[in-house]
Amino acid sequence: MKDVAIIGAGPVGLCLARALAGAGLSVALIDRIDRPRLAEPRPDGREIAMTQASCDLLADIGVWQRIPQHEVAPLTHAKVFNGQSSFAMDFDSGDDRPLGFMVPNHLIRRAAFEEAERMDGIDWHFSALESITSDPGAARLALEDGTRLSARLAVAADSRFSESRRQMGIAARMRDNGRSMLVCRVRHQRAHDQSAWEWFDHGQTLALLPLHEHLSSAVVTLPSQQMSELTALPPEALSQALTHRYGRRLGAMTLEGATHVYPLVSAYAERFVAERFALVGDAAVGMHPVTAHGFNFGAQSQHRLARRLIRAHQLGQDIADPQLLKRYEREHRLATWPLYQATQAIVGLYTDDGVPARMVRHLGLRLGDRLAPARRMIGQHLTEPHGGSPISPLSPLSSLTTLPSLARRAASSLPSPLSRLLG
Repeated sequence: MKDVAIIGAGPVGLCLARALAGAGLSVALIDRIDRPRLAEPRPDGREIAMTQASCDLLADIGVWQRIPQHEVAPLTHAKVFNGQSSFAMDFDSGDDRPLGFMVPNHLIRRAAFEEAERMDGIDWHFSALESITSDPGAARLALEDGTRLSARLAVAADSRFSESRRQMGIAARMRDNGRSMLVCRVRHQRAHDQSAWEWFDHGQTLALLPLHEHLSSAVVTLPSQQMSELTALPPEALSQALTHRYGRRLGAMTLEGATHVYPLVSAYAERFVAERFALVGDAAVGMHPVTAHGFNFGAQSQHRLARRLIRAHQLGQDIADPQLLKRYEREHRLATWPLYQATQAIVGLYTDDGVPARMVRHLGLRLGDRLAPARRMIGQHLTEPHGGSPISPLSPLSSLTTLPSLARRAASSLPSPLSRLLG
């Protein structure tokens, strides 16, 4: 019997396996993808915005050191735009530290695989999960290749559409946002200032994430039908379309490499634990990308669970003790639920193209720009190193959702009919 069976060898599952094996626990790591593809994952278009705390967590287990540093781009500012206005609410750290770092997702996956592969305590199983059950004695797993496994604890790290979560009877609140997200790299004429853009334009949501001086990751969110029309364009026409969508703010854009399209579906599991079973990563909380918390929450979840399991192992205790798992669940829920709700509220308001909503969010951003303490708190939260003060369950990022209410209050004092329009 293994100590832990981890279902899913994505970055979070790999990091968890590395942390546990490094502390002497025996691990079975299960994924339907074969070893060559795990060892050399292809670029998938996703650029991950990592906080300083997430970088520290990866450094603690040797993963960060394996990422080529010339592929890491600092984020010095974050700017939020609304509609066609050139005004932006600007966030920074308040000092010389970057807000975070942009890292290609496939390089995180490769680094995590390399670090996990060198550990003696990990048994690899390249097969899909067929079934999973648990009882007071063990979690029991059957794989499609005929392998049968038992473990003291099973952990799901198999995406927001987790099959193991479903088989274990844990429901999830799924929200299909009815939109798709295109990600691709673009070269642009004018150099950026290493700031990340979030642009809530009319009929579309745009992001631009800096990689190098004249190279960025473009993220375009559209209804599925419009996305199909956009991606059907040949490369030159698509480059022109992206230049137009971004308002030529960095001059002409040229597509570099392939485009990738992903459906926008958010998920929040109703429980994070069951009998000898736990959820981490997107299987627990699958975030909308607008607030860039997805991978950061995943890194935190594996760390929160790993430290409890390692401590129990060192003390000779049951690593799947129900109280231990409940404490993990409580901690991760407190850290994620407010921000998950805040993100959904932000998505709801900032993708509403009605005139009242557009004016409210514009006024909200103006007010927010004048709330220097709030912006400073957000910047400090993003740059807070691992091991510093605990992350509050009422993270400063959730304060973004208060901006619309501030705007509505301000609107109530404006002359009619503008106040009625904003309200």
